[in-house]
Amino acid sequence: MNLPILPTISTFFIVLSAVLIAIGWILIKQRKIEAHKKVMIAGAIAALTFFIIYASRTIFIGNTAFGGPDELKKYYTTFLVFHIILATSGGVFGLVTLWLGFKENYKKHRKIGPVTSIIWFFTAITGVIVYLLLYVFYEGGVTTSVFKAILNP
Repeated sequence: MNLPILPTISTFFIVLSAVLIAIGWILIKQRKIEAHKKVMIAGAIAALTFFIIYASRTIFIGNTAFGGPDELKKYYTTFLVFHIILATSGGVFGLVTLWLGFKENYKKHRKIGPVTSIIWFFTAITGVIVYLLLYVFYEGGVTTSVFKAILNP
């Protein structure tokens, strides 16, 4: 099996971010506030690293089409849309949660934090499933960059 390097690295970072967020959740339950803050910042940096790799690859190299059986494409696409919605909302929730924490608005931070974490866990899980479907279970389909898609209709 020959796995593509950038999707593999970016998937590692999204998993790492979820693991760090889980650790941060445990730390805050133990009232280890400074450790919680440091681990959550590390989780945000891991998520940002994922996003930078993903966005760069999407723009310059492209997205890989689903290469599995045609009868599964509509299910894959539905699942992918669900993952994208989770990832987008998780990113927005994450930024708001971090901002509330940095602004020391702990009442709202405590309220939104668990919701944000759960959304992010599902984002990471569905992201790994997308990666497996694109590169492990099936051979990836055609990869086209945004530039090629725009300039070569």
